Amino acid sequence: MSVSKLCEELVKGGQDLEVFTTTANGGSELNVEPGKKKIIEGVPVTYFRRITGDPYHLSPALLWILWRRLSYKWSTPSSQIVHIHAWWNFASVGSCIIALLLSKPVILSPRGTLSNYSFGNRKSLLKNLFHSIIGKSLLERCHFHVTSEKESEDLNNLLKPQSTTIISNFIQLLKDVKTGKEILPEEQTVNQEKPIKLIFLSRIEEKKGLNVLFYALSDLQIPFDLTIAGTGNPEYIKSLKELAAKLNLSENLCWVGQLNHRTKFEMLATHDLMILPSFDESFANVVVESLSVGTPVLLSKKVGLSDYITAKNLGWVYDETKENLTEGISRAALQTENRKRIRREAPIRISLDFDDKYLLAQYVEMYKSLMNS
Repeated sequence: MSVSKLCEELVKGGQDLEVFTTTANGGSELNVEPGKKKIIEGVPVTYFRRITGDPYHLSPALLWILWRRLSYKWSTPSSQIVHIHAWWNFASVGSCIIALLLSKPVILSPRGTLSNYSFGNRKSLLKNLFHSIIGKSLLERCHFHVTSEKESEDLNNLLKPQSTTIISNFIQLLKDVKTGKEILPEEQTVNQEKPIKLIFLSRIEEKKGLNVLFYALSDLQIPFDLTIAGTGNPEYIKSLKELAAKLNLSENLCWVGQLNHRTKFEMLATHDLMILPSFDESFANVVVESLSVGTPVLLSKKVGLSDYITAKNLGWVYDETKENLTEGISRAALQTENRKRIRREAPIRISLDFDDKYLLAQYVEMYKSLMNS
């Protein structure tokens, strides 16, 4: 969503760009014709076949065409800057090497791949070895786009980039099909007598901290119901359900699986508090989505938007311990007037701070300043 909507908004704004990507679709391949340009939502996209699967995505065809496109004297303006999204795969690293060899400026959006958590999780030895041998020297020749102060701090703890620009993600909020305008929610009542309705909406994986949330809920002294929306590895979900049963939480949990775009917002709007207990998040689109329909949020301080939530007073932030999470849920449940205020004010605040035109101007300025320099 973050990358596709960025491209769509840039094209709407009259910018010249082209997308090169692979046919990767998780463990399978997309049903598209490789090597043939397609126009998707106004954006020219070319998919290239990969010869290795997740997570490496080696695509010689993509790298070859990129080399030709950037090296020709008649290359189009869209080839003057190369914007790479994420790291730790052959498509990203190879594209970076090619662009730097041809003296093209590179902007890299890490998308959560360059943090202390990322280095210490999954193939950490291989990542650290690659980073020390070649990765760091490549990255320090790049300009960076990050989406939060937290992501900027993580990055600067690892290397010294050419420059760093902080711009929020574009978010696809719920819009009226006929008018195209954002749908602001009807005011929901805050019922003090019923159990507080909590919701977790995200991919279900270790990084998201659902196990910590379960332990925190097992110590909660107030009635609650928790909706869990999202999918993940079936074996991991099974282990979470077993943990919930062990903690006597099963009757309080409702597992709803993956939700479509409209249902996601409708589900968020009917809950009292959205909880994201992640161990690491560079941004977290769901925070903006939840606030756009008036539902307050409770976040760990490792979520990129936690600083925004504190500054705008749109929810609660806790230090990442089970005890602090339990206390945070209790505090949010008791502060009914504060939740009423957030439900009134948050949709308007989000519509201003994450307005498409407002964000587009920032992205265009980033590209222009890089070209001018």
